[in-house]
Amino acid sequence: MRARGLCVAFGENSVLRDLDLDIAPSEFVALLGRSGSGKTTLLRVLAGLQPESSGSLVVPQPRSVVFQEPRLLPWKRIVENVALGLRGGTARAQATAALREVGLEHRLDAWPATLSGGEAQRAGLARALVRNPHFLLLDEPFASVDALTRLRMYDLVIDLWRFHRPSVLLVTHDVDEALLLADRVLVLEGGRIASHIPVGLARPRDPARPRYAELRRDILSLLGVPLPTAPDFDAQDALAAPYPFATGVSA
Repeated sequence: MRARGLCVAFGENSVLRDLDLDIAPSEFVALLGRSGSGKTTLLRVLAGLQPESSGSLVVPQPRSVVFQEPRLLPWKRIVENVALGLRGGTARAQATAALREVGLEHRLDAWPATLSGGEAQRAGLARALVRNPHFLLLDEPFASVDALTRLRMYDLVIDLWRFHRPSVLLVTHDVDEALLLADRVLVLEGGRIASHIPVGLARPRDPARPRYAELRRDILSLLGVPLPTAPDFDAQDALAAPYPFATGVSA
């Protein structure tokens, strides 16, 4: 994926300003930024849901998007939701295979209203993967599930990424999520990519490692999130803990 001089404006409000971005084949990239920085706008442009005002853009095809909400059609069964848009007599078989990958083969004919939050999000992930995308965009897909389900979803996403090898752009407000999943973390500020931070840690990642704590501290600083400075506060211990305090701001 390659963007050069990308600009998006709504009236007189410029959201993206001469943005340059490259994502290599099979690279997993996380995008962070303060509220209103343009993270969601950039994702929508890359997904083809929002036209750019100017600049050049090359996006691998096919591409798929997983949103914060599963967006399942309530009048269609799960296998039918996943098969939406597929052509030919193998659509159900393809959808079944995708649901099997995310552990939902036993829920093929369930109605969306009967799924848990984690199951619904896994169905949304299956719907994206059934098209074998070369570029997968994840728009805060774990924000609506509980903490334990979120950790299981992280493992599932990494397993699926390793198997299918798409390029991935994860938009998130959570620094730990970015560090646990991505090869590289980007910080969006002022309508441009202000920082590129290679993670360089082997998976699975341990938040207790000193390097993880250093990366976390640096990214929080870039996002303008101050660390506690009380005299009896051990900053190193807090940085090594998985989720000791808020790690970002939603877009």
